[in-house]
Amino acid sequence: MRSLKNIYFYYPKESVSAERLSQLTQACKDNGFNIVEADNEADVVICIGDDGVYLQGVRHTGFRSDCLYIGISEEDQAGLYEGFLLDDYQEMFDTLKQETFEVQNFPLIDVSINGATPFYCLNEASIRSSIIKTIAIDVYIDDRHFERFRGDGLIVATPTGSAGYNKSTQGAILDPAVPCFQLTELASLNNNHYRTLGSSLILAENKTLRLEVIQDGNDYPIIGLDNEAYSIRNIQHITLTMSGKSIQTIKLPGDTYWDRLKHIFL
Repeated sequence: MRSLKNIYFYYPKESVSAERLSQLTQACKDNGFNIVEADNEADVVICIGDDGVYLQGVRHTGFRSDCLYIGISEEDQAGLYEGFLLDDYQEMFDTLKQETFEVQNFPLIDVSINGATPFYCLNEASIRSSIIKTIAIDVYIDDRHFERFRGDGLIVATPTGSAGYNKSTQGAILDPAVPCFQLTELASLNNNHYRTLGSSLILAENKTLRLEVIQDGNDYPIIGLDNEAYSIRNIQHITLTMSGKSIQTIKLPGDTYWDRLKHIFL
């Protein structure tokens, strides 16, 4: 990684006070860093806020693999992506100046809708019915038919995304070090007419998942890409793979992914 000198701040303007922003920018300069206005010039992208802001910041800056993404938040906002607290921002700058920290990689998934250019996702992609009616989806793994799902929808989560929406639907929590992704059902119908696996399914990094939407009146579903929703008419199929690309963040001693997970849920 190149020298860490240029910093770009990403934040929702309405959620960060002018006083707090002034403190951060002054500390940035006092510690010998440059603040850049263009995110593609940054060596470090600092996302100020909760996990939602972090996801938006990564998407806004193009899922870059050649910079560090750091989350800094208030005490009550701390999540899986936030490594530092706003009340102790000097710790963040001290860590960056040392440049001896360990880097952790978070993998991304590719999501291609109807064969178009793929979107990246850091957390998850989901497809859900947009009307009061179940959605039917044929699930293919490496071009082999696996099941016909009927229910509210499906979630495809990355390892880090497995602890969010996926967890709330009884999906498994994955180790971010394991290159894989997970398919989880949303309220599937299981009776004498419809039958699905009924549990989450973990796929290796070299697998291709294809979801073909059955055109029975629910061909205008809601597509969720991380924390953004898209309505795309006449969706025929969605193809999902591990992208082979990842973003980088700081792995602090004594503050592992599992420590954060315990702090949030236990």
